[in-house]
Amino acid sequence: MLWLTPGSRADEPVDVELVLAVDVSLSMSADELEIQRHGYAAALTHDNVLQAIADGAHGKIAVTYVEWAGTTWQRVIVPWTVIANRADAERVVAQLSAQPPNSARRTSISGALEFGSDLFAESGYQGTKRVIDISGDGPNNQGAPVNLTRDGVVRQGIVINGLPLMTRGGLSGAYDVNDLDRYYSDCVIGGPGAFMIPVNDWTQFPEAIRRKLVLELAGPASPQWAAEEADHPPVVLAQDKAAADCQIGEKMWRNRNWMLDSR
Repeated sequence: MLWLTPGSRADEPVDVELVLAVDVSLSMSADELEIQRHGYAAALTHDNVLQAIADGAHGKIAVTYVEWAGTTWQRVIVPWTVIANRADAERVVAQLSAQPPNSARRTSISGALEFGSDLFAESGYQGTKRVIDISGDGPNNQGAPVNLTRDGVVRQGIVINGLPLMTRGGLSGAYDVNDLDRYYSDCVIGGPGAFMIPVNDWTQFPEAIRRKLVLELAGPASPQWAAEEADHPPVVLAQDKAAADCQIGEKMWRNRNWMLDSR
């Protein structure tokens, strides 16, 4: 028997607790920030995503949407919310659409991962799986080393999946890395079944988000995962890439020869 202290309650069971951690550093233009928001909104209400949710043992997930930039710049745009049906998903989308995205300086993936991992303790839900889904257009250049932070988060039983944005758009390409997908593979994602889906053009973004959510929610043993793999190139798993320099962003920042503090 489970005994609860006065005023406490058992965490509500869900299939997945999902943190959507979205880069809003100044490297991205206002148009690109809107594309991100709209892409997530469209994905969360897509039939395939809703079906993946419904097919879970509990038939529901808990999700929170966070925007991030520098070490101490993280904003919860949508607090923890259950999605079990289209009406729930539309309520999340309404919160996403209620205010325009803001941008800020620097890129601290490690800060976003630390912030995201802390959110699980206050979710009020008990997920069979806990996932941080992080997207970004550049390497970590502020805060703790991203690979060490990643390892600490994974030790908590949290899976980190990635969406590297290799679009070469935004304010400047001064801090771009050629193989951001490789960087995400070796330095950012982690945990059982961790994967990433690179985005090479903004026109690919809505489909990449939809596909990524289906794979995260359905899992590798599900028919939906098999169907996605049949229709699209294989996802890139963590072990499939050669080693990357996990401190490349910090090195590029230290060696910059101009003073625009934008990324």
